[in-house]
Amino acid sequence: MASKDQNSFQYGNPMVSHIRFAIGFSYMSFISCIYIVLAVLCLPSRVLRIKLGNIYGTVVGPVVIWIVGSRANIQNRKIITANKPAIYLSNHTTGLDPLIAIWLCPMGGCGVAKKEIARVPFFGWAYRLSGHLLIDRSNQERAIASMKAIAELVRKHNLSIWIWPEGTRSKDGRLLPLKKGFAHLAIQTGFPIVPIVVHNGHHRWHSHHIKLSSGPLNIEVLPPIDTSKWTIDNISSHITEVHNIYNAALAPEQRLLNTQ
Repeated sequence: MASKDQNSFQYGNPMVSHIRFAIGFSYMSFISCIYIVLAVLCLPSRVLRIKLGNIYGTVVGPVVIWIVGSRANIQNRKIITANKPAIYLSNHTTGLDPLIAIWLCPMGGCGVAKKEIARVPFFGWAYRLSGHLLIDRSNQERAIASMKAIAELVRKHNLSIWIWPEGTRSKDGRLLPLKKGFAHLAIQTGFPIVPIVVHNGHHRWHSHHIKLSSGPLNIEVLPPIDTSKWTIDNISSHITEVHNIYNAALAPEQRLLNTQ
């Protein structure tokens, strides 16, 4: 489901973009303050904080996406709720990605984000308190240990995982090579993988600038991938399989150029 306007977009007026950003950030900050108070009250229970974070996401995500001028079109959303616990994958192209994640991640689903997100005022503070998951990608040993701890946590509490498998945000909207972390999580948990494809997010909100372009934001949920027979020995072929699924769904300008 590629966007029809992917090659014909124009960024909006810079002043309007900044006003929209300011309104969206102010709304998010206000709701985050309320959430932070509630999360502190729920500190003894990490699972309760995660689920409270899911509610926070449904209040913040769609509203801020609307404020900044994007109109989300979600295809096959029922697949998300019909397949849980699961590992939800999403390509990473835009500043809207965290909002998409907290909105669509189902109750009992937790995000996996790099530790730097905790530094973002209000949103990052809320994320840290939520009990959702942070990893240190600058240290491979700590990252591996974090992934093992994540697998144990979600198995124990029957939680789902939302992760951006590329590990970093694409600068031009094109799919990047996928890291192995999601595949290790799939092998360790046995959870199915549900690929989620954001088709034109890099046109709605540039990844590294406050450049907004009003218009449709097309999100496609693909059928789940059974991982029950995945093995460490075949991890490279499993990752290539997922690359190929994304490439088949994405428009040519967003496809990974080499899956090998």
